[in-house]
Amino acid sequence: MIDLIEVQREILATIEALPAMECALSDALGLALASDVFTADAIPPFANTAMDGYAVRAADTVDATDASPVRLRVVGELRAGRAPTIAVGDGEAIRIMTGAPMPDGADAVVMVERTERAGDDAVVIHTAVTPGQFVRAAGGDLQSGARVFTAGTVLGAAQLGVLASVDAQRVQVTRRPRVGVLSTGDELVASGALSPGKIRDANRPMLLALLQRAGLTPVDLGIARDDEAEMTAKIDDALDACDAVITSGGVSVGDFDYVSTVLERLVEADRDPRAQVNWYQVAIRPAKPLCYSFVRGTPVFGLPGNPVSSLVSFELFARPALLTMAGHTEVQRERLTARAAHPMPRTPDGKIHFDRVTLAVVDGHYVASSVRAQDSNTLAATASADALALIPDGDGVVEGAELQIQLLG
Repeated sequence: MIDLIEVQREILATIEALPAMECALSDALGLALASDVFTADAIPPFANTAMDGYAVRAADTVDATDASPVRLRVVGELRAGRAPTIAVGDGEAIRIMTGAPMPDGADAVVMVERTERAGDDAVVIHTAVTPGQFVRAAGGDLQSGARVFTAGTVLGAAQLGVLASVDAQRVQVTRRPRVGVLSTGDELVASGALSPGKIRDANRPMLLALLQRAGLTPVDLGIARDDEAEMTAKIDDALDACDAVITSGGVSVGDFDYVSTVLERLVEADRDPRAQVNWYQVAIRPAKPLCYSFVRGTPVFGLPGNPVSSLVSFELFARPALLTMAGHTEVQRERLTARAAHPMPRTPDGKIHFDRVTLAVVDGHYVASSVRAQDSNTLAATASADALALIPDGDGVVEGAELQIQLLG
């Protein structure tokens, strides 16, 4: 068996980000920037008020209290979107609305709740303010010329808002990989009634959904029977149509496990010096068997057929590599420390066990509880899991012991 980290390292060493492309900001959600973005403008571009209230000279409010308020003369009103035309002098104030530019002479804002209007031309101030209070400074968010985001930043809603604020209407991003998913096996049907020996294909819908949730473009390649010619044709077509391919099933050592055989023949015909087929027995449970190939410049992940094994293998091997292709710089799931809610026994076998667990927060600590079954075919039980608990080789962990957790979402 081979160490998990060694396999992950070998796979990632073969992966490069896809070419960059320019796209409209409206189409960039979920994509990774391919280059740094800078701003020509300061954000905000001018000092403005954070509150509805009165723009004042802070020095005029030094002695203001509820018991002894200060009276100032109101010399104008300023709404958001309007440029100031009147300056604030000694003993004066301007009624100002949130977001409006600060007028000359004013250096603070008194929130309207601490004021009382006294006729049309005066306001009573009930609190002292200091210079800069409730004022958003020009460039307080971003200075002109600042780097807004670095290459590899994945664009979510907040990032798109920031880019819009600096007028980056078109951005350089890494193209979203097209990833084909092919299930293999004579026993599989897509849907409908089951005849003897048949099961419905759970892996393909699951893997397609995992790809979509990761921000990639899933391509449904259907089901390939345990027939070498059919499987060769389907994988050959997928190599031409996709940036990466995932198969499930057929990577063990059975008489009808054809995936690795097909890939070996395709690699033999490939003149690319990088072409390879690697068949691993990884020191983990579930998901021990893995076939990883690089054919015609396309990575192919041969995942196990048992549904839980397929999910775990995707999380550990395929997902980080595919996110690397998509230009992401953070490609591993978050890991954290939790306490075992109960004993999690196991037997020594030289492997890391990835137990499926649910998480809760108790007294400020994450607490992990095993789902009701840990077999590699019990997908229904796994569906309730929040994370994978890494149980090191040995006899397991006792109640209350700390263990490492890899989140699934």
